[in-house]
Amino acid sequence: MPEKNAYQVTDWNGQSGERWVANQARLDAMVEVFGRAAIDAAAPMRGERVLDVGCGAGASSLTLAARVGAGGQVLGVDISEPLIGRARALASRDASTLFQVADASSAELPEGAFDILFSRFGVMFFDDPTGAFAHMRRALRPGGRVAFVCWRGAAENDWVRLPMGAIKGILPPSAPPDPEAPGPFSFGDRARVARILKAAGFTEVAIVPFGASVPFGEGVTRDAAIDDAVKMALEVGPLSRALADQPDDLRARASTAVRAAFAGLPGERSVMINGAAWIVMARNPAS
Repeated sequence: MPEKNAYQVTDWNGQSGERWVANQARLDAMVEVFGRAAIDAAAPMRGERVLDVGCGAGASSLTLAARVGAGGQVLGVDISEPLIGRARALASRDASTLFQVADASSAELPEGAFDILFSRFGVMFFDDPTGAFAHMRRALRPGGRVAFVCWRGAAENDWVRLPMGAIKGILPPSAPPDPEAPGPFSFGDRARVARILKAAGFTEVAIVPFGASVPFGEGVTRDAAIDDAVKMALEVGPLSRALADQPDDLRARASTAVRAAFAGLPGERSVMINGAAWIVMARNPAS
């Protein structure tokens, strides 16, 4: 039997995980506003227990831990050993936050142990999302709730739309990806997300749009901020994958085109990009 989510396990324990760790501070700063909106939707209370799925370097887990207090507990799980290692280092003195290298779609989780199933951009990568959510639902207590944030479509998110649009005509055209294939935008269709959760046994599904302007590149000058945005686009995300095996001259042309695209965005010591997401809420039936 093939391993579940085998590609994601390999990728996030390889280049993707290493690049996230290398850029952890600024990537977490970029998505912090989205995580905060999802945490507000989850409304964690003192003493509650939270399962943070795809917790990455642990920023959302630590914020959740502050909300549930010393009487609560947060378990952050992620398939990436590099990211969990970073999370443990950042949370070294936080006794209420635990981290585990595990695939939440199949890991042995204590049944009915959690009040909240939470995720900040960590649930869009499952090979079998319905099966994954059905498995994770068993870890929720009856009446427990779900809150997560996921990206809307790539065309609505500048961090993909601008650089990938800029390299059209430079790289050979490629076949459009399957919109439902595991990846950052596989939950872009709100109706599909609702179907997955309902098929997994959740009720009271609510999905609302959330957007924000966030800093993608930062620097002491405008030019330095644009350079930083280009550097990050080349290191993290779909542009880095598209250029991975390309010759240096083509990479240089692509970099110049991407820089011109970012130069058109607002910001003085940062490049401000528009991000578009869904805030998703649901509940485990009480019985």
